[in-house]
Amino acid sequence: MNSPEKSLWELLWDYDPNGLVALDASMRIQVVNRAFCRMFRVEAAAVIGQHGAPILGDLGDFQKVLTTHEPILEREKAFPHLDLYIHQVIFVVEGQNLVACINVDRSLNLRERAERKRLKQETIEKVQQVVDNQMKVAQEIASLLGETTAETKASLLKLIRAIEVEI
Repeated sequence: MNSPEKSLWELLWDYDPNGLVALDASMRIQVVNRAFCRMFRVEAAAVIGQHGAPILGDLGDFQKVLTTHEPILEREKAFPHLDLYIHQVIFVVEGQNLVACINVDRSLNLRERAERKRLKQETIEKVQQVVDNQMKVAQEIASLLGETTAETKASLLKLIRAIEVEI
């Protein structure tokens, strides 16, 4: 049960499914939420106060946003070692000298897209095999029809000659 003294913002922070993190001007992690810890497979107590680079990789975008105060709303980033693909929104927390980041997990979407692509490719390959097999069968049928037609023609010519001889 949540304590009554928790503010709405604290509850939203705790239960937001997106990974939330805030770094100070030295790029040290100041706060994270549960979703961030789950995404990056870390414990909050272990990362608070630590430099963000070991977890978040290159922090150039964070530093740029902190300097320019211009948010980055569309940043895609992959963390292959975590099987994690995220969409990031990076912005300054005015008056706090902090830069915050919302990490939206797109890993499932990426895996589903890759699976759909794989299934499409398999389907194309199977359709090509079916077409190839049908062409092979059609050629075999045509070959057999050609042989039987030639045999029929030869037999009919013999029959016609035999009848002509009797006439």
